[in-house]
Order: sequence, then C-alpha cells, then structure tokens
Amino acid sequence: MHVIFLEPAHPANQRQFVRALKQAGATVSAISDRPLAHVDDQLKGWLDGYEHVGSTADAEQVIAAVRRIQKRGPWVHKLECVIEALMYTAAEARETCGIPGLSTAQTDLCRDKYVMKQFLRNKGIPCARNATASTAAELIAFIKEGGYPVILKPRDGAGAQSTYKISDANDLARAIKETGLAERPAHFTVEEFISGHEGFYDTLTVNGQVVFEGVSHYYPNVLEAMRTRWINPQIITTNRIDAPGYGELREFGRRVVGELGLDTTATHMEWFFGEKGLAFSEIGARPPGCRFWDLYSYANDFDLYGEWAHAVVHGQARPRPSRRYSAGVVSLRPNQDGHIKGYTGVEEVQRKYGQWILEVHFPPPGSRTNEVGAGYLGHAWMWVRHPDFDQCRAILDDIGRTVKVWAS
Repeated sequence: MHVIFLEPAHPANQRQFVRALKQAGATVSAISDRPLAHVDDQLKGWLDGYEHVGSTADAEQVIAAVRRIQKRGPWVHKLECVIEALMYTAAEARETCGIPGLSTAQTDLCRDKYVMKQFLRNKGIPCARNATASTAAELIAFIKEGGYPVILKPRDGAGAQSTYKISDANDLARAIKETGLAERPAHFTVEEFISGHEGFYDTLTVNGQVVFEGVSHYYPNVLEAMRTRWINPQIITTNRIDAPGYGELREFGRRVVGELGLDTTATHMEWFFGEKGLAFSEIGARPPGCRFWDLYSYANDFDLYGEWAHAVVHGQARPRPSRRYSAGVVSLRPNQDGHIKGYTGVEEVQRKYGQWILEVHFPPPGSRTNEVGAGYLGHAWMWVRHPDFDQCRAILDDIGRTVKVWAS
C-alpha cells in the first residue's frame, strides 16, 4: 500500500506516524514545508518519496504535490493527516485527486464547532446552546438572550487558542476589541458556559469500530490553566477505565463517533461533567495534542502509533492495552516572562520519584520564555506514570509545587 503522509517533520512526534507506517509495510511518501536538506537521516530512511511545498496549509500546493506523487507511482491508496490545522487541506486534496478517506463534509463536522454541535444536538447528543458570532452584534444578541457567562471561540480552532470566557461587560468589550469583531466579520462561535470537570475521550476507530479508547482529565480546566501563570497544569490519563463511573462516558463517546460516521481514524473528544450531567464539547478526527499518544503507549505497554498504522495499511488492528499505569504531564511555567535563569527542585523530585518519571523537558538557561498560554508542552514539563491514578496525580501535584522555573 502506498500512503502519502501530510507533514512528517513537525511537530516532533509526527515522525512516529511515518515510522509506524513503514514498519507496517507501507510505501510512504511525504509532503512537507521543510526542505529535504533539513530532514534528518532517520526520517529520510522511512520515506520512499518526498515533496517540498511552500505551505502545507495551501491546498493548491498540496494538490499539485499529490499529483506529482501520483504521476511517479506507485498507485496512491491513502492520504493521511493528523494535524488539526491541515485537515481541510488534506480532505480537499483527497477529493480533488480521487483518494478515499475523510471528506470535506466530514471534516466540517469535526472542525467547525458550530456545524458540529448543531449536527450532534439534532442527534440527541447533549451540547451547550450555541450560535455563530461573525460580528459583535451577533455576539451581543446571544448574550442578551441567554445572559453571561459565555464562551467565544474560533469555529475551526484547536485547544484554547483565541478562546474567551465572557462573564461581564468588561470581558465582552475586551473580546470584541481583541478579535476585531466590531470592524470586520470573523469565523467565531459563541456558546453558553458549562461549569464542571473537563476531560477528553480518545479512540482509535477502525472500520467504524472503536478498538482502543482512553479517558483523560484536565486539572484544572483548560481555560483556567491557559490563563493563570502560577498554575502548573496537568493532564492525566486513567487506568481505571473499566470502573463503573466511566461506563456512561465510554458509551457517550462511542455514540458520538458513530453518529459522525467516522471510519478508520484517531478521534479526540472533549467533554464536561457538571450539574447538568455529561455534555459534549468538541471532537477532532485526529489524535490529541501534547504527544499524548506517547503517554498512552507508556501507560499501556504498547505502540499506539503501530496499531494506527496497521489499521491504515491492513484495515484492522487488535491493540491489547495493559492498563498497568495511569500517566500524565505537568507543565512548569516560569515565574515571569523573559529568559530562563535556572531551575530549583529538580534534583529533589528526581530523588523522590525517579522510577516513575518517563521524560522531562527543561529549556536551557538563556532560552526565551513562551507566553503563559503556550500550551502544556510550551514550557518546561515532566511526564510521570504510576500504577495508581491517585498516586500519579499526587506525584504531579508535588512536582508542580516543588520545581521552580526562574526567569528574568
């Protein structure tokens, strides 16, 4: 089987998909905005073809690259993409070049938050009340009808980027100013704010059947985590997935995947649980960010990338996750913006928890800091696993209290 993979070079874990496809027996061609001369030998060794384009977000350039690959041969069977921002580009290239896979219509359902929730609400899935907010007038009208607080977010955004919680008139004015909604139309949606605990439900789905599922928790919820410097936020995947409390969530998540008609793909679904019960937030037809498939693999003693590749190449996968560990990440933020001066507390946590620490990332002194909301891997971080979920969370809590990142 010949598979085109859209963007193998970055982010860092993209190479794992290429590696897994090659090990599964595929002929792998790649399309990237990184010149081949800048690709390392290991990644080159997994590739049978390579096309450099100016921008992987430009559908015309990607389509032209696909046609060059098709002309050279062998026959192209699949075009795979696991980056949220490139999903539309990949879908358009498939449809234009006659390659089966996720269509632009299906991509709409998994990218456009307004279309997504309208579709699932009509299927009986509990979702927050929402509407388009292309202008300041539409945003204000929604608030007048339902009141504060509300969430304003890009219809095709990922994570908490350009997302606003609007609780009063001051928040409203700031959001309108920063988004420019008063001056020009923009692609936003507004929805009622649902309070409660937030997490995500991930799957590997093969021929419409969920063959692997993972449940993970945010501590604290994403909006608070991405806007508060002193918080060192965590994400933890549980190994208690068979506990009775997760039964409703697993059934709920499988129903969402089924209603969307997803075939062979990774999925990543955000959810809330609060006073109104379980509610859908959003879904993507791709893996979670933050290299979380690496954590799933560490937690379950298997290669999730390999299972995905086997599904793509051979149309089947039979993963056997051990569920031996819970695993998580704690993001460690600098005390201020500027340049990293150094760290304290690292040796202490290494002495206490060394056997449970998987990987760490500490930008070297002198490195420029990223903004507070840069993401869970946008600062220093540590990965941990432990057989007990509560103990895993306690370790992450202690690391967050103990390790300090100093900047000036």
